[in-house]
Amino acid sequence: MNFQVISNSDHSRARTGVLSTPHGPIKTPVFMPVGTLATVKSLSPEDLADIGAQVILGNAYHLYLRPGCNVISRFAGLHRFMNWDKPILTDSGGFQVFSLAKLSRISEKGVTFQSHIDGSKHLLTPEKAVEIQACLNSDITMCLDQCIHYPSSYNEAKNALELTTRWGIRSKRHWEENVGNENALFGIVQGGMFKDLREQSADALKKIGFNGYAIGGLSVGEPKETMLEIADFTLLRLPDGFPKYVMGVGTPEDLVALVSLGADMFDCVLPTRNARNGQLFTRYGNMNICNAQYKDDIDPVDENCSCYTCRHYSRAYLRHLYMAQELLAYRLNTIHNVHYYIDLMEKMRNAICQNEFDTFKKGFYHERRNHLLSKLPPA
Repeated sequence: MNFQVISNSDHSRARTGVLSTPHGPIKTPVFMPVGTLATVKSLSPEDLADIGAQVILGNAYHLYLRPGCNVISRFAGLHRFMNWDKPILTDSGGFQVFSLAKLSRISEKGVTFQSHIDGSKHLLTPEKAVEIQACLNSDITMCLDQCIHYPSSYNEAKNALELTTRWGIRSKRHWEENVGNENALFGIVQGGMFKDLREQSADALKKIGFNGYAIGGLSVGEPKETMLEIADFTLLRLPDGFPKYVMGVGTPEDLVALVSLGADMFDCVLPTRNARNGQLFTRYGNMNICNAQYKDDIDPVDENCSCYTCRHYSRAYLRHLYMAQELLAYRLNTIHNVHYYIDLMEKMRNAICQNEFDTFKKGFYHERRNHLLSKLPPA
């Protein structure tokens, strides 16, 4: 795997790049739609390709439990299994083990847990996490890390980052000895909301050496200002010649802010989850399609949006589908929201290449604060 920085902003740390993978190049900064169970909810791979998605995210924990590596190995990996011929990044499942599994227990060896599906017992080690993702043929493999909740004490954060570092060493060794193919291995920086621990974690991972570096443990309930402060601090301590991935973040405003700080890669469930809850992203703020004001509104969600939904359907129809609990509502809403995120990243890439990112950023925040003023009923 190779990463090449293409252009840099003169007024921020924003940059564009190209990440080469066995299943094609990824232009950065990039947003990865979340396809936890080998599907982005309500969308087909063809939908995602039409929208312009470059890479999607799957989850090793969920796919290991169901359908299992014995099934996916018959297809030589996720790509053929789900009919997606572009890059795939898979999370190791560390976060899901701690958030979903019953009776999980952490040890030096790994994490012992009971499946949230059937209660069966499993041991997820750093080596096994690598093996599962090798079975999935992930273009980008993530190391197993120990996730902690917010708030956590200094000692809890320190112990977690030290264990994550030791697991990172084992992951790298096992990957080199047993996988070692064209696919990439990323390390994950931990350390809670403590800057000295974040620096310690980043330094340790750089010594181990990975194809890319992710920042974990953000957007877990901390104040927005804290998230951005820790991200800013940590991004500065990651090597510039490698992709920098901020995991699990976030809102459109978060993405623009983090790109300006030098982040290259993102994933988040917000566009898909919010779509299923009737919340749509637009240039002028977020729209709740269930609101009565859209009952007979003939306009598209966003008249300047080129997605399939906005080209063919009105707000009134989308509200009708959502209120009637029709399945098509989830698909059309999700197409729009994922397109919004993908298009936002493309606009940022173009602005950086043209050295106009600062102007773009100011205009973006100005428009998003308008909150659909032209369509709100009079006060």
